[in-house]
Amino acid sequence: MPTHRIAPSLLSADFARLGEEVRDVIAAGADWIHFDVMDNHYVPNLTFGPMVCQALRKHSTVPIDVHLMVQPVDALATAFARAGADLISFHPDAGPHVDRTLQLIRAEGCRAGLAFNPATPLDVLEWVIDKVDLVLVMSVNPGFGGQGFIDSALRKVERARRLIDASGRDIRLEVDGGIKADNIRRVADAGADTFVAGSAVFGAASYAQAIGAMRSALA
Repeated sequence: MPTHRIAPSLLSADFARLGEEVRDVIAAGADWIHFDVMDNHYVPNLTFGPMVCQALRKHSTVPIDVHLMVQPVDALATAFARAGADLISFHPDAGPHVDRTLQLIRAEGCRAGLAFNPATPLDVLEWVIDKVDLVLVMSVNPGFGGQGFIDSALRKVERARRLIDASGRDIRLEVDGGIKADNIRRVADAGADTFVAGSAVFGAASYAQAIGAMRSALA
């Protein structure tokens, strides 16, 4: 099992001081920065564009994990790769050519991921797992922060873990939505190794204490 990674989501950060928030949460122990991109089309919200990613790149000493909740995907995937993203995930139902989009992201020098909504099956993963570096299982419906964890996601995480292990490849298994210190162990036991936490980190009085509590639960 790969080392656990905690990826605080900027969706819950203070937008008025994002550079400072990135530096502070990394100092508190964040392994990745999770960057939620919403387009008010694929999901009912509007967040960050590539220029914000480019501006934050100089503030981050850890990988920037871009989650595209957009439709169409390819042009923005290219733009975020060139803006400094390290990993770019997208939803397979948001573009007509999943294999082509994965190739495009990797050709830009980024690791490529697929994100699956709570009711989206993992079927497509079997056919492109040779081009995937990250599988992102959504444990809430995308579009808003602060939602409660959907328990059925645990079964999907278990299935994704079996597919990843059978592939023999080094693929991260990330879970996003409602992750807190009191449920992160269950998610890890299901097979996840990377955990997106938004309000549980940025809503805490101490980022270091919030991340530390998650690490203690994982230990």
